[in-house]
Amino acid sequence: MNVCEPLEKINHIQIMLGRTQKLVLGITILILVDIVWVSSSELTKFLYKEAKFDKPFFCTYFKTSMFSIYLLVIGILAPWKESCERQNGTYAMMEQNAEDENYYTNQAGLGDPTYVPIRSAHLASTANASGNTLSGTESDDSSVRSVRFSKMAEVREMSAHEATDALLARLSYAASLRIRRQKTHHKTAKTALLFCLLWFVANYFFQLALEMDETAMITLVSSTSSFFIICMAAVFPSATGDKLTFTKVIAVGMNIGGVVAITMNDLHDTKMTRGVLLALFSAFFYASYLVFVKRKSDTEEKVDIPLFFGFVGLWNLMLLWPIFFILHFTKIETFEVPNQGQFALLFLNGLIGTVLAEALWLWGCFLTSSLIGTLAMSLQIPLAIVFDVMLKHEPYSRTFYMGSIPIFLALTLVALLMRNDDTDPLTKLFKIVYRKVCRCHKPNIVRVNDDEQQESLISNSD
Repeated sequence: MNVCEPLEKINHIQIMLGRTQKLVLGITILILVDIVWVSSSELTKFLYKEAKFDKPFFCTYFKTSMFSIYLLVIGILAPWKESCERQNGTYAMMEQNAEDENYYTNQAGLGDPTYVPIRSAHLASTANASGNTLSGTESDDSSVRSVRFSKMAEVREMSAHEATDALLARLSYAASLRIRRQKTHHKTAKTALLFCLLWFVANYFFQLALEMDETAMITLVSSTSSFFIICMAAVFPSATGDKLTFTKVIAVGMNIGGVVAITMNDLHDTKMTRGVLLALFSAFFYASYLVFVKRKSDTEEKVDIPLFFGFVGLWNLMLLWPIFFILHFTKIETFEVPNQGQFALLFLNGLIGTVLAEALWLWGCFLTSSLIGTLAMSLQIPLAIVFDVMLKHEPYSRTFYMGSIPIFLALTLVALLMRNDDTDPLTKLFKIVYRKVCRCHKPNIVRVNDDEQQESLISNSD
């Protein structure tokens, strides 16, 4: 069996997937991630309480730094991928972003003109000779037809983007691939630097919330990120699916209504209030991170997800280690090296619950939408209930179970909206009802123009 066949099959699947297939695949991936995240949350609670390693910042820093494993994997697979590309030939599929005939007309390739004097002595002398020197035997017609060269040269600068494309067009295919790969790595590293702090803060607040409250309650409050998503995506849209519609507002309202129905009986506890606030902050930073990442790269083809998370882990590893000294000397969180058992739990939780699950979650969001990705996080609620009932034998009230129903309905409604070109059926329904109600109460009055009233129906030709 050829070692390149798995890569060929993956590329073929990504190309052949349609909208419905991407939607189904994305939702399936998000549900799988929910299962992994609930298990990871329970393992984190076990690490805090049973294993006696209550270090939220250390756990977040360690698990985030584990993203750099992707860079090692990419470095190992890069020679294998290049060998596969050489075996498959020198052809590549080009992006169909614009029509060829309209490509140059839709873009301003050159800048504004600037005029500089001609510095060449030969050109200057030629211009003076052609403009000022005339023989006595020349006729008037010849003097009119003489060519005069301007002493000023018009200069237009090509844009940096087109200049780079022109340079790549002159290179060989292999050399252009190497340069494009370097540009992709550089751009991905800059994008990861912008968003690594958002991701770290969101996860750190979530870890602090888990330290204070039960897993089911924290996942419930974190599901309010859908509210922040719909607001921020309307202000910073990345695609047509991010536009604000009345149906989406109703879906998010159903989602948050289910959350409120479940949590309103427990908000009187001071410790619960701190956990809820931290979970809300976590939801806000999660929404900010996802909206801006999707705005930077709106499709899964435009971002290398493993490379992106690899640089996120590298930047966190390099930039956030001084915070250990601040937390240690302020006694907020004393630094302590985990023992062998604690390290095994931490490594397993970081590898599956962070490194694998976060990449799958972002991929699922690219396949569907940012709103579906956050609404799917609410599916952790019934899963967390099952974990708490099975492992801790903790009963929940009937409102807890009833609040999960609108959460399922909200996810289903938004998925159907995306399947049907992001329509707004509720707005259309209200318009139809409004028109029918207005027609029932107001009689139809047909007005006739004055010209038609004065026009004679019988001709007076006689």
